Amino acid sequence: MNRELLMLVEAISREKNVERDVVFGAVEAALAQAAKKLYEGEVDLRVAINRDTGEYETFRRWHVVPDEAGLQLPDQEILLFEAREQIPDIEVDEYIEEPVESVPVGRIGAMAAKQVILQKIRDAEREMLLNDFMSRGEKIFTGTVKRMDKGDILVESGRVEGRLRRSEMIPKENLRNGDRVRAMIMSVDLTLRGAPILLSRSAPEFMVELFRQEVPEIEQGLLEIKSCARDPGSRAKIAVVSHDKRIDPIGTCVGVRGSRVGAVTNELAGERVDIVLWSEDPAQFVIGALAPANVSSIVVDEEKHAMDVVVDEENLAIAIGRGGQNVRLASELTGWKINIMDAAESAQKQAEETGSIRQLFMEKLDVDEEIADILIEEGFTSLEEVAYVPLQEMLEIEAFDEDTVNELRARAKDALLTLEIAREESVDTVSQDLRDLEGLTPELIAKLAEAGVRTRDDLADLAIDELTDITGQTEEEARALILKAREHWFSGQE
Repeated sequence: MNRELLMLVEAISREKNVERDVVFGAVEAALAQAAKKLYEGEVDLRVAINRDTGEYETFRRWHVVPDEAGLQLPDQEILLFEAREQIPDIEVDEYIEEPVESVPVGRIGAMAAKQVILQKIRDAEREMLLNDFMSRGEKIFTGTVKRMDKGDILVESGRVEGRLRRSEMIPKENLRNGDRVRAMIMSVDLTLRGAPILLSRSAPEFMVELFRQEVPEIEQGLLEIKSCARDPGSRAKIAVVSHDKRIDPIGTCVGVRGSRVGAVTNELAGERVDIVLWSEDPAQFVIGALAPANVSSIVVDEEKHAMDVVVDEENLAIAIGRGGQNVRLASELTGWKINIMDAAESAQKQAEETGSIRQLFMEKLDVDEEIADILIEEGFTSLEEVAYVPLQEMLEIEAFDEDTVNELRARAKDALLTLEIAREESVDTVSQDLRDLEGLTPELIAKLAEAGVRTRDDLADLAIDELTDITGQTEEEARALILKAREHWFSGQE
């Protein structure tokens, strides 16, 4: 029987042109799988075949885990202290083994054994092909449509296949068998049978890589694409910057008579591309990103990471775009929340903010409207600024003498101390289940308490826009926090 086993390995090795060790590994896996049927639990078995004689042994093994971790898989694990009773110097993540009865090759059946072995060999061949393909470092997968699979498209390149999911295709794009396809390699999932390479034609990274191939200056490091935002199949924006003053980044990406950007557009089913000049100045970057709209003025709110952009009536529709597309893409490109408004809306908002600041100064500093307006005109917008800006800066205000400045600073500090005490008292009313919620910092807890959000259910009941207004978070961060707060609704656990 042992000699037959060696002959079987030799025959399959020659037939499939694979290493004998690969075939031996497949046989060992088949024998271990068959031996598991002798046990009731999910045991871990290992079979070792002597490569020269064909003799083999079967071992049952236990994975050594830390004492504090406990046993998650009792049939396969052993605690460290128990393992050291048998092997004193054994460490965590090592194995304890003991010989057990082996299953004769005849018991698993020659055909069943061969099927398992051939499947293992196919898997090994597939992994070898995949590793060879991925070692080339290619970012774009080029192949032909092989077939449809439950809405996904399988793309073949040589003997390697990629999977293009429906959600990663360009909308309204109709791909048929035999069509040539290019797509971005996003990830590799070896658990997917047949086509483990996951592809995308809608990801911003795909457009960036297409420009990299069309524009040699990007590959050379003379130009850089800083960010990209896409509405796949419709419109996109990319932000570029030149690292060589002699090169015009926008003109270089457009190419002679639009040849370079045209090649990208043709590959992406006519998707129109706006090429924007990147700037270190966020306001200037946003102004460029909103093109072709002309911006009248812009107000930056660093705390909320938002900008109020004022445009005239003629540019309002252009700035917003059809269905809000232009402003949405500009926001994604720059990473800033952008509020588009006309001059009247801007004036009204500024008046409301000025009124709010005036009321704050009059109430907390105990001053009249005239003093409050002087502070506002000099650019003060908060009690912190009044209390802690350099003394000399406030002494330069012509309307105030030194005594007035010192009194205003003292009152501001007293008011801040009072507010901090009140804030701490408010935080003390926040429930423990809200405090313990993953992702909540002390600063966020204070903001929630100030807004009257004191329990986990209070947070779970909020809409995303309500939470962003309270905390200044992005929509994605707010959505994740709300979903976290709602988890106990579905688990039935408080």
